Amino acid sequence: MAKFVPTYELYGENAGEKLDFWLHCETIPSRSSLHHWEIKLHRHESFFQILYISAGSGDAIFGAERHQIVPNTVITVPPGLNHGFRFSRDIDGFVITVLASHLKALPGGRSPLGEWLAHPRLTVLDRNNPDAAYAGQTLLRLGAEFAARSSGRTDLLEAYVTIALQLTTRLSGSAAGESSDENGRRMERLNGLIQQHLRTHKPAAFYAAELGISATHLNRIVKAATGLGTHEMIAQRLADEAKRELVFTLGSAQEISYRLGFADPAYFSRFFVKQTGQTPRAWRLAERAKLGM
Repeated sequence: MAKFVPTYELYGENAGEKLDFWLHCETIPSRSSLHHWEIKLHRHESFFQILYISAGSGDAIFGAERHQIVPNTVITVPPGLNHGFRFSRDIDGFVITVLASHLKALPGGRSPLGEWLAHPRLTVLDRNNPDAAYAGQTLLRLGAEFAARSSGRTDLLEAYVTIALQLTTRLSGSAAGESSDENGRRMERLNGLIQQHLRTHKPAAFYAAELGISATHLNRIVKAATGLGTHEMIAQRLADEAKRELVFTLGSAQEISYRLGFADPAYFSRFFVKQTGQTPRAWRLAERAKLGM
């Protein structure tokens, strides 16, 4: 049976109560703290959302996909998408909810911006990039302007939303003369290559060469799609495979380390602790207890 996913105007508020606004902005802690820092799967039929993560971490869930959240990330969520979030308690930033019909380009429209808006995105802002720094400052200014309720507010909010989205689109890599479809195909191929070579611990440069692009370019595409660098994504996939082995096989941590291509079980243990905060044995015991195994 398909899981019911509720539709909200704002998360946790009754659907069907029409809200008289085109834009709403609030801090992420103000709502997520009321729900134990977890926003369960839901969707908005008419609203586009922008989240600016200035601090903290967590996970963004888009349908059946999970993406790691890191600081200084812009997350964009189109209307009609089942999505949810898990946040750390030190999370900070803003969530901006915009009536989709009020945007300069409709999500799914024929323009490059409309095409970009039609899909969920995590875009990490490089503080050394002037455009990225300006995009982050613009979103912070938007939050302050919304709270101040000063004269000329509507015009400024419209300008801030447009600037933030246009810059984020450019930074995501889709404005570098490539379509999001092309980058999507590269991500699909990359996922297959990682699965094929995961246990041989190939470096990011290997995957870039297989795709016929530079390692820097690949890193930009991966960050736009997942919020992670290429090396971080490979490490996360390896950790996920280790977790699966620890839960569903009877092999010792040492045996699993060898199956995953680690020559030194001690190094595997250090790698796992870095990825999860727990030793393989402690993680296995905790997860099996949760599953009643």
